[in-house]
Amino acid sequence: MATEGRAALLNVPGEDVVIEEILLDAPGPGEVQVRLAASGVCHTDLTVKNLKGNGMRFPIVLGHEGAGYVEQVGEGVTHLKEGDPVVIAYRAPCEQCPACRRGDPRHCYAALKPGPRIKRKRDGEPCSQVLRCGTFATRTIVHSKAAIKMPAEMPLEKACLIACGVVTGVGATMNTSPVFPGARVAVIGCGGVGLSVIQGAKIAHAKQIIAVDVNPVKLEWALKFGATHTVNAKDGDPVEQVRKLTEDGWDGGVEFAFEATGIPMCTEQAVKMLSYNGTATTIGFPAAADSVNLNLGDFSTGVYWNKAALHVCHCGDALPSHDFPLLAQLYLEGKLDLDNMVTKVIGLEDVEEAFHEMHTGNVIRSVIRF
Repeated sequence: MATEGRAALLNVPGEDVVIEEILLDAPGPGEVQVRLAASGVCHTDLTVKNLKGNGMRFPIVLGHEGAGYVEQVGEGVTHLKEGDPVVIAYRAPCEQCPACRRGDPRHCYAALKPGPRIKRKRDGEPCSQVLRCGTFATRTIVHSKAAIKMPAEMPLEKACLIACGVVTGVGATMNTSPVFPGARVAVIGCGGVGLSVIQGAKIAHAKQIIAVDVNPVKLEWALKFGATHTVNAKDGDPVEQVRKLTEDGWDGGVEFAFEATGIPMCTEQAVKMLSYNGTATTIGFPAAADSVNLNLGDFSTGVYWNKAALHVCHCGDALPSHDFPLLAQLYLEGKLDLDNMVTKVIGLEDVEEAFHEMHTGNVIRSVIRF
């Protein structure tokens, strides 16, 4: 028997989000139905809207930073039961791709997804789910291995942030480019992901964490989340400023530079900020035509003579079944600040307003409370 719910739908390319009734078929084998308690509003959802669906079939249920409670379990699901608190992962390893078969699920080529269980109530039209999640809804259906059980004492209004922005930023420092104790770190872009990178570097005991942005509000946030220094890129070349701050008599620059903007120039700057044998990591979502130009031969900042490495971070190269509970535990121990990541608590009907507020740059995360 179908279950009813409400969701923020993109019905037509180029139009605003509409709140509509949905119907959910019972979860199939290996799937679970989740009653959402909270969902973060991530910039990726706005990107899907701005790119007119980004290739997805309409209508689309937005949202992918969700947490809630298991309501129903499908056939064969034994690790979850009704009432379990969960965070929904959008990258549950598929177990079939070459990476998974060679025992490297952190670099899975694909991800497990549910069947087409959600329909628009007024006409029965099947709904796509952003990143296989669709968490801007009172209920959703996901693959059971994408529903990661949380400790009972973990507040789901905070736990939902783990699903994307936090695991991407912290995971970049733990998995993609592991930061070692005493390292010098630069973080370009201090939105939700960049602030999570800063937190990850702090947890890893970096000795110097330099936040780079053009927004003074974000630089103030960065200091509260663990940055030791800030650089306003409007005040001069950020590469020169970072290298000056890190000059130690041996070489200026950082062992790790993380770009969290999606702006090609920032990737180029990250590479130029590196000390010898340093690693730059690009995290921000680029446009299809974006490219970067990297100098090879400059003795101080060129890729060849500086022995620079460039990594790409996708969702913190996370293994959700391991990393989500770890991040929840770090929060419960007071080592990961999720409370101050929530700038505003909103209702489902406020999604469009939350998208508009992203353009001001003064919001870390709006969280939908159901």
